[in-house]
Amino acid sequence: MIDYATWCAIRDGAAQHLTAPQLAQSLGLDVKTVRHWLGRPYGPRAKVQRPSKLDPFKGRIVAWLDAHPLSAQQVFQRLIEAGFEGGISIVKEYVHTIRPRPREAFLTLAFAPGEAAQVDWGEFGTIAVGATRRRLSFFVMVLAWSRQMYVEFTLSQTMEQFLAAHVNAFNALGVPRKVMVDNLRCAVLQHARGERPLFNPRYLDFARRYGFEPVACAPAKGNEKGRVERGVGYVKGNFLSGLALPGFAALNPALRVWLETVANVRRHRETQRRPVDLWTEERAHRQPVNPRPFDVGRVLVVRANRQFRVSFEGNRYSVPARFAGSQVTLKAYPDRLCLYHGEDLIARHARSFDRNQDIEDPDHPKALLAQRRHARDAQVLKRFLGLSPQAAKYHAGLLERRGNALAHVRKIVALAEIHGDEAVRRAMADALAFEAFSSEYIAHLIEARSRPLPEASPLVLMRRQDVLELELPPADLSAYAQTMGGEAGDV
Repeated sequence: MIDYATWCAIRDGAAQHLTAPQLAQSLGLDVKTVRHWLGRPYGPRAKVQRPSKLDPFKGRIVAWLDAHPLSAQQVFQRLIEAGFEGGISIVKEYVHTIRPRPREAFLTLAFAPGEAAQVDWGEFGTIAVGATRRRLSFFVMVLAWSRQMYVEFTLSQTMEQFLAAHVNAFNALGVPRKVMVDNLRCAVLQHARGERPLFNPRYLDFARRYGFEPVACAPAKGNEKGRVERGVGYVKGNFLSGLALPGFAALNPALRVWLETVANVRRHRETQRRPVDLWTEERAHRQPVNPRPFDVGRVLVVRANRQFRVSFEGNRYSVPARFAGSQVTLKAYPDRLCLYHGEDLIARHARSFDRNQDIEDPDHPKALLAQRRHARDAQVLKRFLGLSPQAAKYHAGLLERRGNALAHVRKIVALAEIHGDEAVRRAMADALAFEAFSSEYIAHLIEARSRPLPEASPLVLMRRQDVLELELPPADLSAYAQTMGGEAGDV
């Protein structure tokens, strides 16, 4: 449709007796468009009302809806019984036209300082964790009077994360007298319309420990916790919008800076004051945090497999090898896992949010490795005792004389594998004769026996007979006698 100024230009040109092609060329329009508007009033074309299969039944529909709040499906069923041959689409459209959905009005809720806080979860896509991706969730608590916010990112919305986030929020904001929650499974197990909510017993225990009253919003009444719902939207629209998500470890520190420099120091649209200033005034009305912490761990009963592993959230965690095949109790905390057998803590691991990871404590397989080593040692000792009837006596000597007799046994068995049992038996007999108890002595004897002896050389006389019969004159010792006598005379 053309605008009003163009229509006026076409009308004025026609009054000046310009043709449609001339007007189209001067106005830059298609000639068909100019011919369409020549002599026509300006305005949208009126719709031609076509007859409908529903026309004969419209009066009945109005009467039915005046008498009863029927749905479009119920109206359609009645029309079929009355002979209607059309589809349900035109019935739904007509019912919606004559009975538009009423818009519900809401009262503005008012709260006293320190009276209530509202909590909820938010979600924002996924984030990389190791080799996998996890859903990115964030917990939001808003004090109803001051609008001071606490936000914390998590990688799940399980009970332990929910309770731990409460504790962190209380430490940051203080404890209100009431906490308003939506019908989250962590807090509310059942809440039928018009009936009292059935709270999760664990959340009730948590509420008693910290001294607040849990309040469940009515089903489908999001306005009752509108402050926290707007807080969730504010986090998405201000902090997360346009943010290139870093690693998860960097999110919460960045979020704390944002809370301190943006969210809690902005001028709030409704109060026209900064939340941090109102929160300071609210300080006297907040309850102190219970110094005795609540055990937020989620308890599961699991069974360790034959590889002494338990499975949790796509990962495997070790327990001591002696508990393979046993039923154990797992307590999941936001940052760690604790495993118990009865009342005894048998394993503790840092919680991993990656997937397909095998997480083992190096101490857990040690008992199994020692047990297998003892079995191998028993086999080695059996082989040693079978080498000779004197092997038991030699082993007793090793135990008495050597600190690590088993090491010597292993070496002697290895010598038997290399040189044969007969060589070791002969060396062991000789060693017993000399009471030499050592694998090194056995090895020396075996080596000495296996070393080839040199061939005998011909007899060679070193001295000839004429040399042996040579006579020499006696030596003249007078010079010595004079020397000795002179010394004696001096004395």
